[in-house]
Amino acid sequence: MKTAHWADLGESTFAWGMRFLVFVHNTLGRVPFLLVLYPVVFYYRMAKGVARRASMEYLQRLDTVHGSLGGAPSWRHGLRHFLSFADTLLNKMLATSGRYRFDRLRFVGVDAVLGMIARGQGGVFVTAHMGCLEMCQAAVNHQGRLRLNVLVHTAHAEQFNRLLGRLDPDGRVRLLQVRDITPATAVMLADCVARGEFVAIAGDRVPVGGGRTVRAPFLGCEADWPVGPYVLASLLKCPLYLMACVRDGDGYAVHFDCLAEQVVLPRKSRDEVFAALAGRFAQRIENLVAKAPYEWFNFFPFWGSR
Repeated sequence: MKTAHWADLGESTFAWGMRFLVFVHNTLGRVPFLLVLYPVVFYYRMAKGVARRASMEYLQRLDTVHGSLGGAPSWRHGLRHFLSFADTLLNKMLATSGRYRFDRLRFVGVDAVLGMIARGQGGVFVTAHMGCLEMCQAAVNHQGRLRLNVLVHTAHAEQFNRLLGRLDPDGRVRLLQVRDITPATAVMLADCVARGEFVAIAGDRVPVGGGRTVRAPFLGCEADWPVGPYVLASLLKCPLYLMACVRDGDGYAVHFDCLAEQVVLPRKSRDEVFAALAGRFAQRIENLVAKAPYEWFNFFPFWGSR
């Protein structure tokens, strides 16, 4: 039976909801915020069978391959997975508004990126739906000027941009709604990179329009990975970095990892290049979630997402 595409599952987080949560946190504090958010999480886990089953499949594969949970996952592990996502929503807002305690951040591989910023050199970040992407942007802004253009599929991009404008008046992060990398999109992004900006694109979700994918192993089983990030880095002729941020003790570890200084796609062997880059990306992501098991936020049938 054909499984549902992740985009068909609907958007669970809307701009009006985020604005309400920002209001609760700003006026009442963290505890009331969590008191409002946690019941929503409980309801979501109970009502959304696809998300609940996808969470358990991920946790089972993770424990089978890496033993990260210390035993077969139960409903408690599944609930903790959803609560981790809920708590991350708050940290996203704190990071974007500059109110997160940056002394709780640990940086891995950031010197190379700071060097690019100092030289006025842009690049492509390939990201995953894990941890707190906003923490990456806010963290590097804390040390150096980083302008980040995040490619998203959501139709609510403009609403989120207005929300981000309130949280971060300097406007160093911008959401760009795209469904495909068209020639016009490529030209616009090339201008961004030429100005020393960075483009972030997710590397862990099959394109909405049914675009090209490649198979690569993840947690013991092959999955579909989009080739868009690698095509984009090739078109822009710039370095390709993994950017990820996962929990580390009572804070976060921000990871920057070079996947390729330049992506070259020979006509006769581009499939091999795609497979190698996707495999490298998947392995780096797997290494991170093996140590931070509740930071993976793809609540859909990941291994059958076509």
